[in-house]
Amino acid sequence: MLNVIEIADVSKRYGRAVVLDHVSASVCRGEIVGLLGHNGAGKTTVIKLALGLIRPSTGEIRVLGALPDGRDGRRLRRKIGYLPENVAFYGNLTGREVIAYLARLRNVAEAEGLALLERMGLHDAIDKGLRTYSKGMRQRLGLAQALLGSPELFFLDEPTTGLDPIATQQFFELVRGLREAGKTIVISSHLLAELEAHLDRAIILKEGRLVAQGTPAAMKKAAGMPVTICARLPGKPNGLLGEPWLADLPTAPRLKERGMLELAVPASRKMDVLRHLMNLPTLADVTVKEPSLARLYATIGKTGGTEGDGSDA
Repeated sequence: MLNVIEIADVSKRYGRAVVLDHVSASVCRGEIVGLLGHNGAGKTTVIKLALGLIRPSTGEIRVLGALPDGRDGRRLRRKIGYLPENVAFYGNLTGREVIAYLARLRNVAEAEGLALLERMGLHDAIDKGLRTYSKGMRQRLGLAQALLGSPELFFLDEPTTGLDPIATQQFFELVRGLREAGKTIVISSHLLAELEAHLDRAIILKEGRLVAQGTPAAMKKAAGMPVTICARLPGKPNGLLGEPWLADLPTAPRLKERGMLELAVPASRKMDVLRHLMNLPTLADVTVKEPSLARLYATIGKTGGTEGDGSDA
């Protein structure tokens, strides 16, 4: 699969401050990729480099086969849709005026922009001044402008900021539609739990360093993250603690309230432990919690990082 973004040993420094530290990563065509990390991890810096707004101190980044800060930068940016983290427009303009102006800048018919406003649920606000727009409405206007001209590649920086749960769900439906149309979407966010279910791959940064990349499943496997199994056993579940199938777990079982036994189980042992639990006559309930990206992020921050190979095999 063709890579639309290639980041090769890129560093970015401002004086003595190192914002990115020898980062190498790639994004394939037709993927939804999460650019993840806490605030200040370097996510927005990667996007600015990809847009050609700043240059790397060392290393090289190529987007759609071109150097963003090179002679093809202007042509390249016409193929990119960008939603910044903080959307700002002139408050004295209406939604119609803003989208018409931006459509002219991208050499796109105004009708396409108006259709996008309707698609974003802004039909009733098209002729209202932007100063009357809520934060969520301005965010949807920002999404509309990013879609102008049907770009090949999208950078969406904290795109769900200000969106209510219904609008957030609609946003992810929109993103999946873009992927089905062959587009590539890079979503920058620190909201790992919100994004996890929607990603094909993730690139995780911490303090300017790449700490993991690959499919969520492959990264969790590479990190050796356990599955959490909670079993409700009325009575005295501590009587089980000496059982051989529990004694050899890498982490000791935890007794919690109301007869709940919590087990951290290696992925390879999950089915074996579940079979033992299901054979217990006192078992009242059992739940299985797969490791999350948030837990992965916390884990790799301590261990120094890991990389999945992009597959779940």
